Amino acid sequence: MIRSLALRDAAAPLWEASLTHPFVRGIGDGTLDERVFQWYIRQDYLFLIDYGRLLSLGAARAPRLSWMRRFAGLSLAVLETEMDLHRSFAAKWGVTDLEATALEPATAAYTDFLLRTASLGDFSELAAAVAPCMWGYAEIGTSLAASATSDRYREWIDMYAGEEFGELADWSRELLDEVDGDPSQMEAAFVASSRHELAFWEAAWVGGRSDGA
Repeated sequence: MIRSLALRDAAAPLWEASLTHPFVRGIGDGTLDERVFQWYIRQDYLFLIDYGRLLSLGAARAPRLSWMRRFAGLSLAVLETEMDLHRSFAAKWGVTDLEATALEPATAAYTDFLLRTASLGDFSELAAAVAPCMWGYAEIGTSLAASATSDRYREWIDMYAGEEFGELADWSRELLDEVDGDPSQMEAAFVASSRHELAFWEAAWVGGRSDGA
């Protein structure tokens, strides 16, 4: 079996739980409470800061020049373009306190795992750890684009269902299939990252409804 598909199969229960999570379903049918979405926006902004660091580590550790260029380009795009877009998007939803937001435990656990893996693990583990974010968001976006019954969160859906993010997901799968690494270590990293993705949805669902954000 192709490695990327094998990894996806290993994490299938977690991915299915993400696709059917109340947060994700609420995006699709428009019933998600605005406070929950605002909580998510705040934490996702903080996630992007460390995600930029992660991608920079990917560039530093990549064994191929083409991979180094891609990781470096992605890091620059996140830090210079995506974060500006995120601030603009946040303002549309009444979120103007991004810089004052505290890092929540689920966000910290996810970014700590990613940065630790990128720093101490093999490059193949880094590739496996980063893939569920790229690939998973594209899968969720595509699924919601096909099934959404409300346009309330259409901008978010369209972003992750779009061609650009689809190409990023394709690249993350190609990287998994081409990189040399220990299959068991790669699976452990991929599954762990998938578990953190699910925990992030759950944290937004619970935290956004309980803290009155």
